[in-house]
Amino acid sequence: MENNQEYAVVVEHVSKIYELRNKNNQHKTSNQRFYALKDISFKVKKGDVVGILGTNGSGKSTISLVLAGISDIDEGKITINGEQALVAINTGLNPQLTGLENIKVKGALMGLKKKRIEEITDSVINFAELGDFLYQPVKKYSSGMKSRLGFSISLALNPDIFIVDEALSVGDKGFAKKCLDRMMQLRDEEGKTIFFISHSLQQVMDFCKSAMWIEGGMLVEYGDVKEVCEHYSAYVDELNALKGKKKQAFLDEKFKKRLLAKQKKKSFFRRLFKL
Repeated sequence: MENNQEYAVVVEHVSKIYELRNKNNQHKTSNQRFYALKDISFKVKKGDVVGILGTNGSGKSTISLVLAGISDIDEGKITINGEQALVAINTGLNPQLTGLENIKVKGALMGLKKKRIEEITDSVINFAELGDFLYQPVKKYSSGMKSRLGFSISLALNPDIFIVDEALSVGDKGFAKKCLDRMMQLRDEEGKTIFFISHSLQQVMDFCKSAMWIEGGMLVEYGDVKEVCEHYSAYVDELNALKGKKKQAFLDEKFKKRLLAKQKKKSFFRRLFKL
């Protein structure tokens, strides 16, 4: 029997289901549901760096949320061996609090002692380079500044598993390079497990050891980074070559495969007695 302790993450037949909103009334559901993720299984060894690829709406951000433990799954099982942290714009930041207050609150929520929180605060201040904005409410931050703060907090907390969701796609290139250099250090010197979600194929190929391609909520391919990137790139080129009605028909068909059969609403009597 295989020992799952050598893996940082084991995902077994995981599905995540969302309810669709009614087109005519956004506050009511359409009584229709779809798979954000559908029957996904994979294992990631400790110390691996996995690039996650997929077109818009494919399920990349959903899988980052379930891996981080922020969103529950509807089917299947996820085993996480170690502490994980999601690095994404806005995630985990309270817009009403200042940058400094967000750092301290995050540390307190993790049960850290005052001395450790002070150490983390100093580390974040030095890495984020936010200056006086550290004392301003996060709601006044640009998307790039939020990314700086969120990334710096996660680095200072030093989890076993990093889940980076497009966090380097905003802000200045200098800070993005600084973050990438630090993650390369985490990869090469500290053996951290990293999930790296990016629209930049070049970033994924330069940084990651393996790659995972998710499309239409399903796992298409998982393996060598160069091979997966080549296959994904060819798919994107073919998709972009489609025009007008042909492209829309292809996208509509892909979405239909994610829909679940409509559920009939039970009467109050049947719901009450679970019939």
